[in-house]
Amino acid sequence: MRVSCLGLLAFCATAASGQALPEGLLPPSETVARTTLPSAPPGRSTVMGVQIEDVDLIRDQFALKVPGRGGSHTVKILFDERTQVYQNGQKISVLHLGPADHASIETRLDGTSIFAVRIHILSKTPQGQLRGQVVGFNAGTGELRIRGTNIDNTVTITVPAGTPVARTGQAAFSKTSPGLADLIPDAIVDVAFRPGNNGIGQANRIDVLAVPGAEFVFRGELLSVDLRAGRMSIATTSDHPPMDIAFDPSRFEITRQLHQGGLVKVTTRFDGTRYNATDILTQ
Repeated sequence: MRVSCLGLLAFCATAASGQALPEGLLPPSETVARTTLPSAPPGRSTVMGVQIEDVDLIRDQFALKVPGRGGSHTVKILFDERTQVYQNGQKISVLHLGPADHASIETRLDGTSIFAVRIHILSKTPQGQLRGQVVGFNAGTGELRIRGTNIDNTVTITVPAGTPVARTGQAAFSKTSPGLADLIPDAIVDVAFRPGNNGIGQANRIDVLAVPGAEFVFRGELLSVDLRAGRMSIATTSDHPPMDIAFDPSRFEITRQLHQGGLVKVTTRFDGTRYNATDILTQ
């Protein structure tokens, strides 16, 4: 069955369509493998349109078959009695999980495993969606290659002429819209697509959430600061993971005065893997 997996970070966090995007973007730790993506503001977050390969009620797991150019690969998803399953909006037992027409899946990381939080079985075909980081875009062929969340392989999406490509998120970032020119390596994007030829999705909308070199401003409570490592952690909103920001201690003397619980405003520049401070103010 065709499904659309909703997620944030590594198939994680629930998403709510139509919500305003908060100002925080969470970069990965420097020690995290490069296949772990920098995340973006929560919103209409998605991971990818995939196909369920099998359901194992004994081992409490199912496999998602992810198509792509050069062949498909499989991602294992775990579930248990905490997993909520809905069919056409009505809650059903997880024991009834089995072959269905279509579904969307909300997941979280549980250590190194991916755990299903909610599974929505639908009567109508949902739009396939993908959140990931651009690996490359060929304007001539319209092929967009994306590294999906927690997926080692890249996924290929076809971008037809005229596909809307627009920035979203913080006002300063989204006020301009370079269009296809934003599809550069390491840009973070949300792609809505429909089934295409040879198992390759065809994009019908692309939201650009961050591009290397773009500036972002974060405000919030300081959770921790490490002068030796040049890292600080800020809680930007109550429902968003703490955000990690890199800074040069020799450049910002003010960091020696920072303390846990203080309010800060940090201007940063995204370099494709993390957010580097260019200005730090206490509030």
